[in-house]
Amino acid sequence: MSETPRIGVIGGSGLYAFADLTEAREIAVDTPFGAPSDAIVVGALDGVPVAFLTRHGRGHRLLPGDINYRANVYAFKSLGVTRVLSASAVGSMKEAIRPRDVVLPDQFIDRTHGRASTFFGGGVAAHVAFADPVCPVTRRALSDAARASGASVHDGGTYLCMEGPAFSTRAESLLHRSWGVDVVGMTNATEAKLAREAELCYATLALVTDYDCWHADEEAVSVGAVIENLKANAAVAAATIRAAVAALARTPERACGCADALAGAVISSPAAIGADVRARLGILLDKYVSR
Repeated sequence: MSETPRIGVIGGSGLYAFADLTEAREIAVDTPFGAPSDAIVVGALDGVPVAFLTRHGRGHRLLPGDINYRANVYAFKSLGVTRVLSASAVGSMKEAIRPRDVVLPDQFIDRTHGRASTFFGGGVAAHVAFADPVCPVTRRALSDAARASGASVHDGGTYLCMEGPAFSTRAESLLHRSWGVDVVGMTNATEAKLAREAELCYATLALVTDYDCWHADEEAVSVGAVIENLKANAAVAAATIRAAVAALARTPERACGCADALAGAVISSPAAIGADVRARLGILLDKYVSR
């Protein structure tokens, strides 16, 4: 397969590979930010070129705070990816959102700290608009596909991204619940910020594994319970992503605004941007900052 993969898939907890990919080959991508979580697997999904990356690495080696998010997103960008479909495990913060349900968030609250969540700095300043952090076209494709798979779907909602790796204390869980958030996870806000800076469409399939620890009638979240629900969710995730890939392949032109997210965002004077920065971020800057 020689076509450029325009669609990238990030598999989270439980989705470590995509068995339906044909003509698959691994690509070890070198980026200015280091190595991605793993080699990227490029192949065809029902004839559509796709790039797949397991977020936590094969064998689930990486904690949420240890993931090299910049390298992951940069690697997709360098391969020609323009849309990213993410799958991730989350805890529910609402009674009506049950374990094994699917949520398609359209907002994030970022409560992480100590992890790199921007490509900029180090000699160039940029401030990308992030009021609506999820691509509506890509999210709609995932939502429609999830419904077609038979999943119980909640379309829209707020994903609170915590640092981890420990699960919430009961006090934290109750605080987050008082804010009206829908699900809690540890990875997606960081990915979404970087995808926006890289002008990639981004949407996430949030797969509910537990009720966090706020629910009085449920046991506090445990790895054992999460893994059991992860296995059930993995089949739904694979079927949903497969159908969403097919739908997006039928609408190759991007009319969502994500493709021009950096327009007007770079504050630095072109003359002040050093050659080292241009070399590192040319894949993002060359479209807007002449050499």
